[in-house]
Amino acid sequence: MTTDDLPFGLGVSLYSYTDDIGVTMTVEECIADVADLGATGLEILGEGHIRDYPNPSTEWIDAWHARTERLGLTPTLYGSWLDTRRFPGRSMTADEGAEQLALDLRLASTLGFSFLRPKIGVISEDLRVDPIWQEAVERNLQLAADLDIVICPEIHWPTVIKSPVVEEYLEFKERTGSEHFGLLIDTGVFELSPYPRRGGSASFRMGDGSARPPEVPFVPVSDLADVMPHTVYFQAKFYEVDDDLVDAYIPWREIIDVVVDSGYTGWLSSEYEGHHEPYRAPDQLRRQHALIRTIAAERAVTGRPAHADRN
Repeated sequence: MTTDDLPFGLGVSLYSYTDDIGVTMTVEECIADVADLGATGLEILGEGHIRDYPNPSTEWIDAWHARTERLGLTPTLYGSWLDTRRFPGRSMTADEGAEQLALDLRLASTLGFSFLRPKIGVISEDLRVDPIWQEAVERNLQLAADLDIVICPEIHWPTVIKSPVVEEYLEFKERTGSEHFGLLIDTGVFELSPYPRRGGSASFRMGDGSARPPEVPFVPVSDLADVMPHTVYFQAKFYEVDDDLVDAYIPWREIIDVVVDSGYTGWLSSEYEGHHEPYRAPDQLRRQHALIRTIAAERAVTGRPAHADRN
């Protein structure tokens, strides 16, 4: 299947290339690779992938638009931060959080993005977010509406779908009634077993990814169905797809069943987070896209859930 045949959009996050950018590839070469593997959506991290962030030059912005248009890529999600520990000795205020979010919303709009993920500072091991988030986001809902951007905080391991974090987001959405706020689901929450990640070429990397809370509940994919009406974006997190196009860590057939059955037509944006080694991301991304396309094609032919015959 080509991406156009899929019932949802298939994209890639440039975060996948973390160990290649500046080592084996430039940002521009990574963007070209996203198009080459057949994806049509492009996700970035504002601070990490925009030259001279937060004030890129007019020349850089023009080149960005020319490149994405030439390659047939749609800017999907802009990753931003509300770093509540940014200032030594004190927390970020709601005013500062709102100002930071507004800055990134405007830059995301300039670059043509439709979704913005604010990575908000947390206050607990299960990723409860800093209390300033509600005021900072609410004060920007009108701006988001004016720019036609959906603000979508990320549900990321070890947060589970049935958790106080998600409840707080859903209560906020219900209270504000905003169509410009929704959930971003990181498929790593459905991880079947811990991935033994190795390596790390980046000198700034802290730790090896092995630090985990003592116990994290298994999250059944069936929980996803409960929040699909509020889900606006997927980061299709994965770690390893083998030579036989088998992913032993993320249950893609079950995930795609829920996604398709819900009528979701948004983006699945691949986020490779396996071994920290150069050259692996381009190959692994191609494998994952082949796996997703294969599952979707099988389902389209049989008309049955993708996991009915095998996992």
